[in-house]
Amino acid sequence: MSVVPFIEGKRVLEIGHGPGHLQRILLSRGLVAVGIDESAQMGRLAKRNLKKHTSKSPSLVHPNPRSGYTQINLTRGLAQSLPFPGGSFETVIATFPSEYITDPRTLAEVKRCLSSGGRFVVLPVAWPRSRILDWLFRVTGEAPSEALELVTARFNEPFIRAGFETEIQTLDVKSGVLLIILAKKP
Repeated sequence: MSVVPFIEGKRVLEIGHGPGHLQRILLSRGLVAVGIDESAQMGRLAKRNLKKHTSKSPSLVHPNPRSGYTQINLTRGLAQSLPFPGGSFETVIATFPSEYITDPRTLAEVKRCLSSGGRFVVLPVAWPRSRILDWLFRVTGEAPSEALELVTARFNEPFIRAGFETEIQTLDVKSGVLLIILAKKP
């Protein structure tokens, strides 16, 4: 949910859709949502979850009574080779991706698939609130802000090299602190 306020436009690609939770949210907002995931198992799970959820809440998105949402656009593939025409999406989203997200091929593909001025929203990490982490920072003499600066630099650099205009935001939520990268295609 934390990435939803950063969406611009109607056409949204989610890289690494997993079990389909964000897809459900995007569809419930009337967006043209497309999801890609390398895992065939996640594709099956996401499709099943989207169909199941629609049957429980039929008023969410003008559902098709036979198949759930009027559009379930999930495909299997790699972020380094997106099977979409250039300029297809106004926003591309990735939440908690693995190392592939900073691969120059991934960043080039995302940039190609974004429309001019489109936005790539990445939520790479979250720091949970816990007494153990607070204790660990006290014991090591480090501050959470120092860890945040290191992670921010690590993620920011590849996006800048790929030609994105980047902005890093931190969101303080009930469960912890989220790092969000907003990368804009010029």
